[in-house]
Amino acid sequence: MALNASASTKGLILTLCAVVLWGMQHPISKNAMGSMDGFTLTLLRYGIACVGFVAILLFLEGKAAFNFGQQRKLALLAGTLGMAGSALLVFNGINLTTPEVAVIILALQPALSAVIQWFVVGKRPPTITIVCMLFAFLGIVLVVTRGGQSLDFLIKSNSNQLLGEVLVLLGALAWVIYTLLCSRLVGWSSWKATTLTCLPALALIFVTWLIAYAFGQVRLPTAQAYPQIIWQVAYVSLARVLLAMLLWNKGTQLISSLDSLLLLSLMPVITFAYRAFEGAKFNLYELLGALIVVAALVTNNLLLRQRVKPVAKV
Repeated sequence: MALNASASTKGLILTLCAVVLWGMQHPISKNAMGSMDGFTLTLLRYGIACVGFVAILLFLEGKAAFNFGQQRKLALLAGTLGMAGSALLVFNGINLTTPEVAVIILALQPALSAVIQWFVVGKRPPTITIVCMLFAFLGIVLVVTRGGQSLDFLIKSNSNQLLGEVLVLLGALAWVIYTLLCSRLVGWSSWKATTLTCLPALALIFVTWLIAYAFGQVRLPTAQAYPQIIWQVAYVSLARVLLAMLLWNKGTQLISSLDSLLLLSLMPVITFAYRAFEGAKFNLYELLGALIVVAALVTNNLLLRQRVKPVAKV
């Protein structure tokens, strides 16, 4: 029993560290976009991360792991539509809105996944999940509209910000599609699925970057910005992707999926805390909306936990 408790504690710590790294990524990405555009940041992030993924997969599973086999089309679809689509939409969306709004929208991904499976597969989520989703949506509305500001004001005076929030929402949907597609990659380890979907994603991101460059939408950092940019790019590519995934994969092996989802619900809290550390000011409605979203996600997780009956030992 002591060994299990120790392993569980270790798993919680590792998973929480991954959540902290993920929660800080959006503010850091937003700061990096002061010197470059979203297309360039996405290309650098996935280019560097992809090299790391290839090296790790080669070390863990050897050259044979790079064989797509009969799941090539599914992997290509997941990589291009899901991974690349999500990255391009979210990063360019964050460039137009604020990190705290983006992370609140992205926190809806489990709910979006439940809705998609409900309409596509016919798998209706539990009533408690539907109720919590509605409360989470209410929190999203409070954060996005800043409570006291009307939607009409946002549309007239802050159209770019509203567009950014729509892009982030579409990016969240793309990631849900990616997750659902990856779940069908039978017999692949998490590292193989990640690497072999990252490769086609990187190819599409590079093509998109070339198109954006041709239309004058690419903004490269100046030499003076390099000292600041280097650590920011290193964070979103190495710390956020490689290190966080290593921590997450190891941690989730030691705890239950419900525990990991509960910790993942805290990601908006990390983002808001980091933004507050940077000096950002939030109005009451933004804080209330964020609290409602986090409370809804945590409540849903805890109630679902009660529905899971422990297996009796004999």
